Amino acid sequence: MTKGQAAAGVSLPPLPDDLRRQEAHAPVVEGEPVISILARERQALDRANARQGRTIQFYDDLTSRLEKHR
Repeated sequence: MTKGQAAAGVSLPPLPDDLRRQEAHAPVVEGEPVISILARERQALDRANARQGRTIQFYDDLTSRLEKHR
């Protein structure tokens, strides 16, 4: 527990591993149509945006629970 958490009497839950993950770019395969690469890159961006949404929800849930305990 960190010094600030101990002083506040709060133990924060761990951040889910999924929320720490970085999304890799889509691989570029020589000779492959650019539209296929773009489609995979957009899928990767969709996954990253969904992860960011889950991170925001995790934070909002956490702050809401902490506010209730004040």
